[in-house]
Amino acid sequence: MTGPVKTRIEGQILEVMIDRPKANAIDLATSRIMGEIFRDFRDNPELRVAILTASGEKFFCPGWDLKAAAGGDAVDGDYGVGGFGGLQELPHLNKPVICAVNGICCGGGLEIALSCDIILAAEHATFALPEIRSGTVADAASIKLPKRIPYHVAMEMLFTGRWLDAEEAHRWGFVNHIHKAEDLMEKAWEMARLLESGPPLVFAAIKEVVREAEDSNFRDMMNRITRRQLRTVDELYGSEDNMEGFRAFAEKRDPVWKGR
Repeated sequence: MTGPVKTRIEGQILEVMIDRPKANAIDLATSRIMGEIFRDFRDNPELRVAILTASGEKFFCPGWDLKAAAGGDAVDGDYGVGGFGGLQELPHLNKPVICAVNGICCGGGLEIALSCDIILAAEHATFALPEIRSGTVADAASIKLPKRIPYHVAMEMLFTGRWLDAEEAHRWGFVNHIHKAEDLMEKAWEMARLLESGPPLVFAAIKEVVREAEDSNFRDMMNRITRRQLRTVDELYGSEDNMEGFRAFAEKRDPVWKGR
């Protein structure tokens, strides 16, 4: 695919690359394109894992394209089916998404990264929520970040807009691994291939359980799981893959997952 977002597929892995020089900022049109890409990824049974990254070496994404806003893009405009960046509000995305942060990741760009399941960062990557300096609120980050890292660290980032390098982001736990810039995409694909080989029905159940548990207490959530009240859990229990896992363990062999 050409345009502001490039994609490629290898096996059952989808790579999505934001490509809007110079900074990979996202306008309304780009957000809608990303939403369509991730919706199609969600709905395509042949795809199991996605990698999100960006072009260049300096910027991953600074978030909202202020030049586009100055040209008429409304901040409350139509971001598309997945909300800003295609991921933040996309319902029922029950497949793993890896984010490979190749540079500056701030504002809405950090909010998009937080919407992924695993975050890998280049050594030179930096992170911030600078919205406070422009008199606005980092809305999605205000919801998500205090749940991902210690409350006081998250509040300092939100209140001051200060920058974190990759090492500090890793220390606080919202970056999984740091890699040399030249190794970042190779490592992202290694992770994607590992997940590609895993059980897709189990991944789907994990994502739905984690998502639903955010607003539930432990006992209520356990009851919903054991009573098969979550669609993905109901599909998993009694599936071919569920039985294949049991048989493979008993037969001391690697399982062959079919996603059914």
